[in-house]
Amino acid sequence: MTATSTLTGADGKQMTNSATQPILSGFYPDPTICRVGDDYYLSTSSFEYFPGAPIFHSTDLVNWTQQGHILDRRSQFRLGDPRPSTGIYGSTLREHDGIFWFITTNVSDYGAGQVLVQATDPAGPWSDPVFIGEAIGIDPDLCWDENGDCYLSWKAMSFTEGEIGILQARLDASTGKLRDAPYPIWQGSGMGAVEAPHLYRNGSYWYLLLAEGGTERGHCVTAARSLHPSGPFEACPNNPIFTHRSSIDPVQNVGHADLVQTPEGAWAAVYLGVRPRGSTPGFHVLGRETFVAGIDWMGGWPVFDEDRFCVPAVDTAFSDDFSDARLHRRWVVPSGEPESIVSKAPDGGIGLSRLADGSMGLLCARVRDLRWSAETVISGSGSFLLRIDDRNCYGLTVEAGRVSGWVHLGGIHHELGSTEARAETTLRIESAPPLSPPVPLGHGGPDEIVLSVVQEGREHLLGRFDGRYLSTEVASGFTGRMLAIQGSQGQGTFLSMRYTPYTPQT
Repeated sequence: MTATSTLTGADGKQMTNSATQPILSGFYPDPTICRVGDDYYLSTSSFEYFPGAPIFHSTDLVNWTQQGHILDRRSQFRLGDPRPSTGIYGSTLREHDGIFWFITTNVSDYGAGQVLVQATDPAGPWSDPVFIGEAIGIDPDLCWDENGDCYLSWKAMSFTEGEIGILQARLDASTGKLRDAPYPIWQGSGMGAVEAPHLYRNGSYWYLLLAEGGTERGHCVTAARSLHPSGPFEACPNNPIFTHRSSIDPVQNVGHADLVQTPEGAWAAVYLGVRPRGSTPGFHVLGRETFVAGIDWMGGWPVFDEDRFCVPAVDTAFSDDFSDARLHRRWVVPSGEPESIVSKAPDGGIGLSRLADGSMGLLCARVRDLRWSAETVISGSGSFLLRIDDRNCYGLTVEAGRVSGWVHLGGIHHELGSTEARAETTLRIESAPPLSPPVPLGHGGPDEIVLSVVQEGREHLLGRFDGRYLSTEVASGFTGRMLAIQGSQGQGTFLSMRYTPYTPQT
């Protein structure tokens, strides 16, 4: 276990130990990484949110800038089944012979098999997809041997019949056809939920990394090696090579790692983890986040060094008056396409319309901090909400001249309070420290969500509710908290949105 440590860099920025500070805070799980020259590229799962598979660039592994999304056309990320925690699952991003390859699973279109796209520039555009219908499952991986043969490895499974195991076959990447009948490779160290295969060549060995134990508290990384990418594989005698299970580490659920070699020949890993807070069993609310660690090779096996890097503070604040011709890349939608539900208002701001199924469209942005405040200014009708999914959300709604604060939990809707609305109404949602201590002295959760209206410079409280219900431990699923604005049956315009993190994060 590593204690949190903070220092100040030469440029005056606050730096935090990489063991406790994510390089991508908020809902950015299942990281995959590659390097070309001095440039690193990283993408993550995005589940039901479109555009999908955000892609980031760095030259030092700790400062990352989003370049866009890999899957920014519905032909690449077919809508299919839009339910929560469907969509884009674990992926692999690789460069081979000057081409960038990205392979993933779209669970909303599960029967189509793995989805493969390519680009000459990771910022895009990315190609139309090749579907690999002979490989049904999740978490696909690509690697190439010294002869140029491409190997596809994946977790074969069915959501109705259960797990099959880690399979592999040689792939014709141009057509999506398998060159072999799928065959099993190493199935892990014996734990459940074996997934996320990644293969690497280092020296004379091919190393296979897996995630095991499920993406909850038992999550871990295991390793095996072979002289050939198809095996037979020898398990690492020290498996799992990385885990925080049964520890009091402030970061939990670590796993789903991907390795990369630096220009100097050293190695590093990106992996997911969560930062639980509040009473037992602990509640993580931001989703699974991306962390970085160093990798040493000892006795021919990878060893994680969580303390290798210092992660600089990232300014996650934003203010958006929606005046730009295109929406900022922070904005995503859980169904449909942003351009189909967003319309520019003639006097400024945006309106939000219905989806094809008649439901009101949602425009969402990730919450990236443990403590924060957000405001939107609305003219007319509409809603401002904090959500994990469509069954678990808190919000404020302006309708028929009234503002109401409400909670929606597992299908139960409860109104907390209401007040008169103005011509232009400022709605505020805030994450605040819990008023109660934790168990056994109280019932304090990770935070409390405060719903209020700001009128004439004064805050009018409409409700305050326990934040644990908007956590993965309660709501389930694979995503994190999102702030969202939503249209209504009446006419409404969102004039601005502002998000402000609180520091220090406690």
